[in-house]
Amino acid sequence: MNEQIVSKERTLFLKKQKHRKQMILFWQIGILVFLIALWEISARVGLIDSFILSQPSRILKTYINMAQNGLLMHIGVTVYETLVGFVLGVITGTILAIILWWSSYIAKISEPYLVVLNSLPKIALGPVIIIIVGAGTEAIIFMALAISLIVTVLEMLNGFQHTDKEYIKMATTFGASKMQIFTKIVFPCNILTLFNSLKINIGLSLVGVIAGEFLVSKAGLGYLIVYGGQVFQLDLVMASVIILAVVAAVMYEAVVLMQNLVLKLYGH
Repeated sequence: MNEQIVSKERTLFLKKQKHRKQMILFWQIGILVFLIALWEISARVGLIDSFILSQPSRILKTYINMAQNGLLMHIGVTVYETLVGFVLGVITGTILAIILWWSSYIAKISEPYLVVLNSLPKIALGPVIIIIVGAGTEAIIFMALAISLIVTVLEMLNGFQHTDKEYIKMATTFGASKMQIFTKIVFPCNILTLFNSLKINIGLSLVGVIAGEFLVSKAGLGYLIVYGGQVFQLDLVMASVIILAVVAAVMYEAVVLMQNLVLKLYGH
């Protein structure tokens, strides 16, 4: 009897959860459709300047034209540069964080420099980066790397340093080496920290790539935005910005999917 009651309560709970998810999705889509419709109507009746802010119908025509003139190539260039800068930033930043965790002496020495580098607008170094690595894809990737690197170091180092001290003390009591403590306790306890860092860095890497493409590029979404502004094709600018937002959302969701997969396989 009790099992039947529990089963009914669980079924009711699952139905409520499913209904809640459906309503959230409904409102998300509904708000988007409302904003697009409001944008279109406002442009048609003259409440906003359609030349400056464009309008959905004009942007749709721009997409059709872009699709016939290498749109996928431009998206591919930006995604490639972002992923390379992102991967390099995460790997290099995690390695540096491990080194700083390993030696608190080096960490203390590096602390003010990390704070300054994190606060420094990386775009200001754009001309220097171009001179050092050249005016090409390398400069754009380097810009993405520079923006995401320090954030990764600070995020991961903070996670390493705040790992449960009781776990570490217990392992030390049983004679565990520092390498064993890191591989068995510190790093596994910071898997979520790593993925939180990835979620932040995928967006930062994209920002770095667009900043680099603004300075020096012959292809990519940043190039289209700059070109559209220079020739006063603001429909092209708005269309590129919307594509950029979609690309950012897709890459973020890819990181979330990867996180769920890793936690499902190795969560224990």
